[in-house]
Amino acid sequence: MSILQFLLILFAYLFGSIPWGLILVKQFAARDVRDSGSGNIGATNVRRVAGTGLGIATLAGDVAKGFLPVYLAILLEAARPAGGDLFVGTVGICAFLGHLFPLYLKGRGGGKGVATGAGVFAAISPAAVGVALLVFILFVCISSRASVGSMAGGAVLPLGIWEATGSGIYAGCAGLVAVLILFRHYGNIRRLLSGKEPRI
Repeated sequence: MSILQFLLILFAYLFGSIPWGLILVKQFAARDVRDSGSGNIGATNVRRVAGTGLGIATLAGDVAKGFLPVYLAILLEAARPAGGDLFVGTVGICAFLGHLFPLYLKGRGGGKGVATGAGVFAAISPAAVGVALLVFILFVCISSRASVGSMAGGAVLPLGIWEATGSGIYAGCAGLVAVLILFRHYGNIRRLLSGKEPRI
């Protein structure tokens, strides 16, 4: 591994750790988003707590956390003849883990990873993420719950990545992301089962 590759992996985690939801709500709404709603720092709770505008801004920031490091990794690997999937996938996973376990929040209180995961794989295969997005929208419309759409979209992502890229490494990374997204929605699953999950 080159120094540049190592620095990009480190950058991916540090950039992924930026808690945009927390920062934006504190800056523009003078509140701590963790004290309201679900307590999550992701776009859904930001929209619920501080309005649609800040929710959209948080969504954009969280997507960028995944997209930018992976896009840079793809550019770095473009000159290499082969073997770049593992490095690009590692960069993507590090950005995703930064969002889930942010350094700046001492590894706790991160988001659920949906937007950042989408950003990671949008850089690899926009088509696969587009399919996952359609599934997300479909299940949100059916259930009126963002959590259901998020889990459904995450579930189909590995298959979409495999079909689009033919890379077992990328598909495996997408599978890991899908599992972690499901794990982070544990509280939502419990509320869904008890009928207490709020509708959009």
